[in-house]
Formats: sequence, C-alpha cells, structure tokens
Amino acid sequence: MVSGQPEVSIIVPARNEESSLAACLESIVAQAGVAFEIIVVNDQSTDCTLEIAWSFSNLGVRVVDAAPLPANWTGKNNALVSGVKLARGNWFLFTDADTVHLPGSLVRAIAEARDHHADMLSYSPKQITVTFWEMATMPVIFAELARQYSPSKVRDQKSPVAAANGQYILIKREVYDAVGGHAAIADQILEDVALARAVKRSGRTIFFRYAADAVRTRMYRNFAQLREGWTKNLALLFPSPAKLALKMLVLWSLPVAMLLAYRYRGLHGWLSAIYVLGFVYLVTRLRRANFTRDREIVGALFGYPMFVYLLLRSKRARAKGNISWKGRSYSDPSAHTENPAQHVIDKKHHSLATNH
Repeated sequence: MVSGQPEVSIIVPARNEESSLAACLESIVAQAGVAFEIIVVNDQSTDCTLEIAWSFSNLGVRVVDAAPLPANWTGKNNALVSGVKLARGNWFLFTDADTVHLPGSLVRAIAEARDHHADMLSYSPKQITVTFWEMATMPVIFAELARQYSPSKVRDQKSPVAAANGQYILIKREVYDAVGGHAAIADQILEDVALARAVKRSGRTIFFRYAADAVRTRMYRNFAQLREGWTKNLALLFPSPAKLALKMLVLWSLPVAMLLAYRYRGLHGWLSAIYVLGFVYLVTRLRRANFTRDREIVGALFGYPMFVYLLLRSKRARAKGNISWKGRSYSDPSAHTENPAQHVIDKKHHSLATNH
C-alpha cells in the first residue's frame, strides 16, 4: 500500500460477500514488494459486505459504491468499470472477493508477466472444496475446462484459444484501455473469457496457468450457489454442451453398467476388469483439474452425472434467455449468434466507433 503513485490498482468487486471478503482483504493488504492500491466496489450488497470493506479503510483500502446499473450491463462489469475510473496504477488486478492471496504473490505475478512479455496474466486459483457437492463436481468441471482452454494454447499467439479466470486477472492499463475494457463487453456474462478474447485478437499476449502457489478460492459454499453459478457459466464455456453431456454420460455409465452386470447377473469376471479399467480412466481424466487424489475419486464416482445435469441445465437456461446470478437476471446476448466470440469483438468495434 502506498500514499503516492501505485504500480498496481487492485479492484475487488463485491456483492453480498460477507462470508469471504475479510479474508480476501487481509491477504491483499499484507502483500509487499510493489506499490499498490486497493479499491473495493460495493455492488448493492444487502448483507454486511459494505461494513466489512469499511473496516479496512484504516489500512488504506478505498471503498466505493458501484454506479447505477445501466441497461444491458452485467453487475460485475459495471462494478469493475466503477473501480477502474478511480484507479491510478499502471497495472490493473481484477480479483474476486472470495480469493485469498498467498504472501508475495503480487510482486511475483508482476515479475512473471514481465518475464513472459505478457500484456495480460491470469491465474487459475487452487479450488477449495468442503461439501460433498463441491468435492464431486469441481474436479470434473475443471478437468474439462483444462481440456477446452489448455493453458499452453492460451499462451500460444498462433492459437485462437483465449481464456482467463476472472478470479485473478492482471492486465496492463494501456492494453485494457486499448481493447475497450469491460465497457466494451458490458453485456457479457462470461466477462473474463470475453476480455481475454479481445486482448488476444488485438495481437497482444496472454499468460495463463494454474497457480496454487499464488491464490486460492472457495467459489461456492453450498449446493444452491454451485448450481446457480455453473448454470450461469457452463453453456458459455463449452461450445457444444449437449454433445459434451452425452459423451460424459457414456464415459461414466459404461464402467457402472459393467459393475452392475457383474454384481447382479453373475457374468464372467472379465466384466469386473472392464469396470476397474474404466474407473481408473475416469480418475486419470481428472488429473488435469489439479485436485488431490481423494477428490478425484469422489469426482469419478459421483461428479460426472452432476456435470451432465449442470451442463444441460445451463444449456436450457441459455436457450430460454434467462440467466440468474445473485438476485439479478440477464439475457445472454450471444444466445442467438453463431459465434459468441465474434459478438464480443463486434461489440467492441461498435463501441470504439461510436466513441469517435
């Protein structure tokens, strides 16, 4: 924290985050090695979020209210833009209120971005899972995300794959301004991926990796939150959710069917071998998710059908054009376009054109 010119402006949007905001801010104010400021944007919270944020004001945390929500904007994009308007740093760090930042992670992230000549750096945090539903579902989702958005492809300028995790996005101010920032993707529900696509299509570089050494998070604390959150996101993250759901259901069902056939019909013992091999494959498939072995086993046993359910639920919500999150309802602007990524770029170009 500094009273003069900061190198990094850390912007934390917060809507009803009383269960996690204090731990987040404690971990951020303890960072050292680089000059930074912290801006918490209260997004019309109805719990104790605002009071918790103000309790850190004596440590230099600046607390502001999000501007009134414009039509066709998502709440998070509006909150982030409200924070950016006050930011003074050469770098912006957008980080969620449910993150916890490890000591020294900020200065290391700046150094890593510079070492890789990255205009934008994003970390995928270590996911903390506590309840059964978290332990079963999260390994499957993150394993499939790692396949869809391979970090090596995201980092490759020749690859069209672009992604970021909105829980930790570090971006140069000049690059953010050049692509139009969150104002250019104001109606995008999946704002992190939309921003990454805008950055990559502009010819700039992204560095993306799993970063258990830098940041951790517990995204959802009960089944209702998990269901609402992934219903909002999954059909946007995966281009063919129905096909993926069918594939996952088949992969999970085959070894289960073999086990049931062996157990109840007394068929040949080779069926048990097929079950074991199939189950081992399911567990191995989850290794990309970076969870512990016990979470992988729970995910292999119970997570695949949950993933199928959430995929199809998300697809249905998107088709109906009504996506809910934290008490707000949004229509998906890309639901009726053939290429959602192109919608993001077209909207940015329209915004830049009207600004001129």
